[in-house]
Amino acid sequence: MAIVDKPTDLFNTLLYSGNNTNNTSITGVGFEPDLTWIKNRNATGNNCLFTQMAGLDVAGYISSNSSNAFASDATLFKSFNSDGYTIGTGGNVNDNGRTYCSWNWKANGSSSSNTTGSIDSTVSANTTAGFSIVKYTGNATVSTIGHGLGVAPKMIITKNISRSDAWPVDCRQGNNGAGGIMYLNETGTLGAYGNSSPYPSTAPTSSVYSVGTAGNTNYNGSTLIAYCFAEKTGFSRFGQYFGNSSDDGTFVYTGFKPALIIVKRADTGAGNWVMQDNKRSSSGGFNENSYSIKSNTNAAEVTNESEVDFVSNGYKFRNALTDNNAAGSKYIYMAFAENPFVSSSGVPGLAR
Repeated sequence: MAIVDKPTDLFNTLLYSGNNTNNTSITGVGFEPDLTWIKNRNATGNNCLFTQMAGLDVAGYISSNSSNAFASDATLFKSFNSDGYTIGTGGNVNDNGRTYCSWNWKANGSSSSNTTGSIDSTVSANTTAGFSIVKYTGNATVSTIGHGLGVAPKMIITKNISRSDAWPVDCRQGNNGAGGIMYLNETGTLGAYGNSSPYPSTAPTSSVYSVGTAGNTNYNGSTLIAYCFAEKTGFSRFGQYFGNSSDDGTFVYTGFKPALIIVKRADTGAGNWVMQDNKRSSSGGFNENSYSIKSNTNAAEVTNESEVDFVSNGYKFRNALTDNNAAGSKYIYMAFAENPFVSSSGVPGLAR
């Protein structure tokens, strides 16, 4: 299996300060992103996701902490560029004196038609990154949709952009289809698959995934966007772990030094989606990292909460926070790499 030697060509976290100036160019991503997720760090503000896809207004966004439909706002986002993006003056992305974090993924820029599933889709797929963006029109019938990855995705995040609806996440664990459904904008527990649910129990294949009849993945006539993620050696890993409620927390093996982890408690209705990365910490990106943002709330970044070490082959929590390390509790995670544990040429990665 091929190893991704330079993950920063596919995903990168970028920090910047707002200046309330229109047409501000934010550079340093290292590539032209197809998904840019921006969050105000030191004030309340929506998690704003901007997607490059044929047929979508580039100024439009959806918010992971809201069920709202796709909204166009030229004061927020202007364009995707070769090394980043251009923003307007809106407070969610560029308020003077505020600090911001953006997470950026590379799909395939130009999208193409995919007729593999029973619903035709438009797909921007990066098979190296195991990441695709899928746009389709719902039909309220249990259906399959082409994702373009060539391997089965392990995480699928969907948003109905035509109407107000929750964000269902298909959290597949292993090849047996075990896992369940949670919602990126909510704190609920892991739910069951079913034909009337967002996703049926049928596991994704290398070419398609399935949607049920629920409106948040398949409302008749609605336009929907899905972000599909497959595991790639040295770049991404998706799975589960169990907490131990100790300062010597559970170690989670990823096979790389993480650049971003997203963790959600699966066995209680009080768990936030906690996002931590390799750029935000009091020590300038070095261990331990206690800075967290939640996808399901508009709250400002918390700076003294979720203590975690990013090491060369995984991550390890250093406190007993219930959002990520309650004793015996099950957690679902997504992880993206800064460096592989060992490159394709045998060079080991280093911890921080």
